[in-house]
Amino acid sequence: MKLIASVFSVVLTAGLLAGGAHAQDYPSRPITFVVGYGAGGGTDINARIFAETISRNIGQSIVVENKTGAGGGLAATFVQNAAPDGYTLLIMSGLQHAYLPASQSKPMYDAIKGFTPISLFFEMISVLAIPYDYPAKTIGEFIEQGKKKVGGVSLGSPGPGSPPHFFGALITEATGLPVQMVQYRGTSNFMADLTSGRIDLAFPTYGVAQSFMTDKKARALAVAADERWSELPDVPTLVEAKLVKEMPAMWFGVVAPAGTPRPIVDRINEEFRKAAKDPELVRRITATGMAVRTSTPEQMGELMVSENAKVGALVERLNLKQ
Repeated sequence: MKLIASVFSVVLTAGLLAGGAHAQDYPSRPITFVVGYGAGGGTDINARIFAETISRNIGQSIVVENKTGAGGGLAATFVQNAAPDGYTLLIMSGLQHAYLPASQSKPMYDAIKGFTPISLFFEMISVLAIPYDYPAKTIGEFIEQGKKKVGGVSLGSPGPGSPPHFFGALITEATGLPVQMVQYRGTSNFMADLTSGRIDLAFPTYGVAQSFMTDKKARALAVAADERWSELPDVPTLVEAKLVKEMPAMWFGVVAPAGTPRPIVDRINEEFRKAAKDPELVRRITATGMAVRTSTPEQMGELMVSENAKVGALVERLNLKQ
């Protein structure tokens, strides 16, 4: 672990020796935030909120580009292969970023060596949502009725390695309830099918689920977080409800291609941390059901390494190899 963790410190230190002059002019043209998920989802929305604030602070345009496919793998591969100049950045899920290489016999990208960590930027709060008129009203009833259904229950998910994918596998492990994943390209699509009863459950962010719950189109049975969410104090966490034995990581961050000069990494990190102190940004992020969280590049690098090891073990235990 120490040997792997040292990769990031070596990469970050090496960056100090390169590109210093270029960093003085950075950014001199538009920056692209690459998001591996569809427009309108929680990651996309929050990337755009940060992009708007940072763009205003630095006086330079930031474009949010959605590159969907392969559960975020196409976006990660694109950024890994981009020029290490600070103009192409990946907005990534710590869980999904680690999952794809761990699950593939021929990994699309190297989750550790292919990237330079910059900063965390938010943690996701999701809920286990079911159709409002679903016959089950409690977790116990949902599990009992689900086991009687041929093939178990259907779960709307962005794809392999996403938090819902892991939640489904962890629920099966803890309860014996078969969970069949149905893949969708965007949040709006699986929420439409959830509220119409075409699928049995989903894990939308609280911000997405809130309006559906208010309109009595969806019901929250549990919160996918380490602690109960203040907006839903009577709804238990997945662990409290004994639906899972442990919680996978729900943090998201920003990374650059490996070899990005350290002065540029520091500048981007500085801007993310500055934006995270903006009261309006915090209000907007919180309203989507997320919690703002930033870090140093080193802290994020250590978290990526530990998450890589944890997810690799989960993939083996839950038999999630592709």
